[in-house]
Amino acid sequence: MSFEYFLAFLISCALVYFLTPLVRHIAFLRGIVDYPSEPRKIHSSPVPLLGGWAVYAGFAFTVLLWLIFSKVSFGYFIHLPYFAGILLGGAILCVGGYLDDKYHLPPYYSIIAPLLAVLVVIVFGVQLSYINNPFGGVILLDAVKFLDYPVFGGVFVFVWILGMIYTTKFLDGMDGLVSGVSGIGALAIFFVSLLPQVGQSDTALLAIIFAGAILGFLPWNFHPAKIFLGEGGSTLAGFMVGVLAVISGGKIATALLVMGIPILDAAWVIIRRLFSHYSPFQPDRKHLHFRLLDVGLSQRQAVLFLYFLVAAFGACAIYLQSLGKVMALGILLVVMLILGGVLVYSYKKKVKNEK
Repeated sequence: MSFEYFLAFLISCALVYFLTPLVRHIAFLRGIVDYPSEPRKIHSSPVPLLGGWAVYAGFAFTVLLWLIFSKVSFGYFIHLPYFAGILLGGAILCVGGYLDDKYHLPPYYSIIAPLLAVLVVIVFGVQLSYINNPFGGVILLDAVKFLDYPVFGGVFVFVWILGMIYTTKFLDGMDGLVSGVSGIGALAIFFVSLLPQVGQSDTALLAIIFAGAILGFLPWNFHPAKIFLGEGGSTLAGFMVGVLAVISGGKIATALLVMGIPILDAAWVIIRRLFSHYSPFQPDRKHLHFRLLDVGLSQRQAVLFLYFLVAAFGACAIYLQSLGKVMALGILLVVMLILGGVLVYSYKKKVKNEK
């Protein structure tokens, strides 16, 4: 069985790696290129977009391949309609991302694809009936049902996945950041799914296939990037991590630990924009990764530092039980506050010394 996981990872990774140059060529032909025309765009020359199409293609092909030929028993945690919802939702994000990258859609249009993608997975049955209570027992989300679907669970799934989509969308500001972080997130869910007390072989397989796909793209996307994920790829990454957390039996705490720093960063930036009377979708250079650049780190150093933090808390998610994860989330919040304070202080000191 372990060889099968390795093979799934390898096939998905190889497909994306070899598809990416073709997608890159198509992006250039179609003129779907990101020009460094704004202060927040830190690349020095035009870079093609649409990288998410390669990630999706490699992921979808490998999933279909395993559905046809694999001996893994699907149906206990991941029912077959789930796959249709996930693949269709991913395709919607890629199409919406293509339109956004091509025509630079305003936020009230670009949100349509994420909304449709989340609704699709819900319609195809992805649901959450309960969440493990770290203090014992479970928190039921199926007290009220509509057509046998848990209403509160549906609302939670909708908000959770949409939030993850926009977390990775906002995170996509440096070469290799989203692809690396979401790859670490998928690997964390893979290892948690294989724990003896969890034992979810089908969830583990889906997680390792996505990990292979997104990490197969990383060599092309790491600094200096030869291609970007684009809108479709950045939203697909969050969509997949969010869905994997739900279908793995509500591993929300695991995903929160792995994606905690990007989530807190996105939340802080949105709150700051709202208090400053700006649109929460208005891009700027106030994100954590840009702060790291401002204090003197190179782009590679900043990305590797964030990889380290995400991987460290991802390891905690694998080895800690529910109550331990809550404590780790508290530590994560403290780390984020300290890091943010140090970066702001260091930047102000640097500016003062330069005057």
